[in-house]
Amino acid sequence: MLRNLLNLTNKYKVLRGMLSYGTLWPCGCLIEQTLIEKRTFRTYDWMKCLRFGLFGFFFMGPTIYVWIRLAGVMWPRTDIKSSLCKAITEQTAYDPMAISSFLFFMTLLEGHSSAQARQEVADKFLDAYKVGVVYWPCVQTVNFAFVPAGYQVVFTSFFSMCWTTFLAYVKFLQLHPHVDVDHHAVDIHFLEM
Repeated sequence: MLRNLLNLTNKYKVLRGMLSYGTLWPCGCLIEQTLIEKRTFRTYDWMKCLRFGLFGFFFMGPTIYVWIRLAGVMWPRTDIKSSLCKAITEQTAYDPMAISSFLFFMTLLEGHSSAQARQEVADKFLDAYKVGVVYWPCVQTVNFAFVPAGYQVVFTSFFSMCWTTFLAYVKFLQLHPHVDVDHHAVDIHFLEM
């Protein structure tokens, strides 16, 4: 079965990214729930994880696959200069769309109206983008310069999980502004029952 899955992902490379994002984005959500919300296995918001998984699988996987393919065509070399060009272009062209789409569609998946989703984008986009301006160019420069093309989506998906944890954290804090989170002493109680 695993061999068939590997053959399928080698034949349809977009599936590799879709599976990666569909798995790692809910993991990012679980990390945030564990570290910040102090939830345990019994108290996790599994529907929230499902929303993250759906967004990762159906939106992030395909769009990052297309972006990486397009960047490879635009800058076929893997030197540092080309990698920096790809990373900067991603930060100015792809990331604003990805962050806006995340905020908008996650709000819709939570059952809110499109007006509320637009407000969510207006309220949270700039703060998330400011962090992304530093984070993603570093990640993608390494990705484009040193990671083989067939594994760039998977490499990016791991760092996307970290980014997703950050986005879930920002969303949690803005939904619960009066929650006191001790940023220096994080308890990991993932396995508590």
